[in-house]
Amino acid sequence: MTIAIALFTQDLRLHDNPVLHAAARTADQVVPLFVLDPDVGTAGFASANRLAFLADCLADLDDSLRRIGSRLVLRRGRAVAETARLADEVRADAVHVAAGVSAFARSRESGLRERFGDRLHVHDGSLTAIPPGAVTPAGKDHYAVFTPYFRAWQQTSRRPPHRAPRRLSTPGGLACAALPTARADSPGLPPGGETEARRRWQAWDVGRYEEVHDDLAADGTSRLSPYLHFGCLSATELIDLAERHGGPGAEAFVRQLVWRDFHHQVLAAGPRAAWQDYRTKDDRWRADSREAEAWRQGRTGYPVVDAGMRQLAHEGWMHNRARLLTASFLTKTLYQDWRTGARHFLDLLVDGDIANNQLNWQWVAGTGTDTRPNRVLNPLTQADRLDPDGAYVRTWVPELAHIPGRAIHRPWLLDRPPADYPEPLVEPGEVAARLRRGRGLD
Repeated sequence: MTIAIALFTQDLRLHDNPVLHAAARTADQVVPLFVLDPDVGTAGFASANRLAFLADCLADLDDSLRRIGSRLVLRRGRAVAETARLADEVRADAVHVAAGVSAFARSRESGLRERFGDRLHVHDGSLTAIPPGAVTPAGKDHYAVFTPYFRAWQQTSRRPPHRAPRRLSTPGGLACAALPTARADSPGLPPGGETEARRRWQAWDVGRYEEVHDDLAADGTSRLSPYLHFGCLSATELIDLAERHGGPGAEAFVRQLVWRDFHHQVLAAGPRAAWQDYRTKDDRWRADSREAEAWRQGRTGYPVVDAGMRQLAHEGWMHNRARLLTASFLTKTLYQDWRTGARHFLDLLVDGDIANNQLNWQWVAGTGTDTRPNRVLNPLTQADRLDPDGAYVRTWVPELAHIPGRAIHRPWLLDRPPADYPEPLVEPGEVAARLRRGRGLD
């Protein structure tokens, strides 16, 4: 009888899971394993919000496995050592794991390879629709600009989604740690797990995505990013479902998923871009702790920026357009180092993915893949476009809720500005000035 270990990482699901699919197809028995590794915390990835979401995901995964005759084996310790210990216990013939792109994932894979040799099987296509490195321009190891990547991505074949296993046999009597519990920092954190992820997909209208995805107050995006980050949903399956639906909304949604693939292939080619400039501009960043803290607390004096930051604190999630706007405000208006903002986002975002978070921050800061590094998102212009009636601001900045219409975006112009709301950190006329000075353009 052959036994395989399916080591779960960022693929906490039964549906369309290449790791579980391969283990179940090639072995008589499968041991589904997850290791609570302290090195995740050392690497800076173990925020309270993500630990709370992870606890939900693991409980749901265990429930799903039990329904098909198996269970999740949970161990605490370093991933390589615990996998090796379990492999010795069950005399495993093979270990299956998903390929990753972060330095942490690569280090784990290297350790597993050293320990298991040919018995280790690393599977692409668990975290992204097209594996990093599968699509490259002539003479280079990755695409540095999204549009040509998107064109090449569209011409590349993708594997069909795998079905969830109907039955799974797992050896009995294995020691298992208790499922974790954790308390989130954000009171409005969504519940985790594959079951909730699939429910949300079914309830969401992808057909309206193109129409409402820029409207902050409409809240018309999928909100599936946390579930993609933890692998409760497969990008491959989501793209397949969206393409089956068809229409402009589905096309726009797929494009966003391709951005995710794009960032993963950039980071896979250059892992240092997680904390170093992808394309350095030798920025002379300002270091003003008072301004940075006002930004974190949602007290900048720019209501739409403050609304986004307060949503982040409450939900551990933020609308994509609000992310771009708040990031632009920190890096282009306050002219603070993008790493300051990226770290704060990683501390709170339940979908805090190292590839998407860091490279989106670099795109906004002008140190990443954007071909227009001096782009500035004016917070007032963006507020008028993204929240024309002020409904988003009223939701998250209640001290301004009494101000009607667009006037809410410029409270300093009122005859009686609200006493409990701050003056702008930077005068509106100075929005782009710090960028010009920092880049030596003045």
